[in-house]
Amino acid sequence: MAVTLINPEGLPQTEAYRQVAVATGSRMVFVAGQVARDAAGNRVGEGDLAIQTEQCYLNVATALAAAGGSFDDVAKVTIYVVGYTLDKMPLLLEGIARAAGKLGVTLAPPGTLVGVAALGEPDLLVEVEAVAVLD
Repeated sequence: MAVTLINPEGLPQTEAYRQVAVATGSRMVFVAGQVARDAAGNRVGEGDLAIQTEQCYLNVATALAAAGGSFDDVAKVTIYVVGYTLDKMPLLLEGIARAAGKLGVTLAPPGTLVGVAALGEPDLLVEVEAVAVLD
């Protein structure tokens, strides 16, 4: 495996994600921000942050698979949430957990959560991008 995820002593310990990813592979994969659209481009989960988050993660998984990778290879994710407030975190985590269950993986790479005013389309609530390292 090209990516090892760790929570080093001296940093806050969290189960939601790991603080550090150590990558040793030679091929990097940059996945563009994925939104709540299915393969046909149809909107998924209108107005529902959990459903949209789930779809974003499933789309990232599809993109990774096309490059020969999976979430096991992800070194970092960035999550953009429209109008983020702390009360949205449970919905975000619910969507991530549902995607993890469908994919049969633990989704815990280091990540950055960014609250934004808007995304590229007015009905989008969340966008997820990823960087992976493959052997």
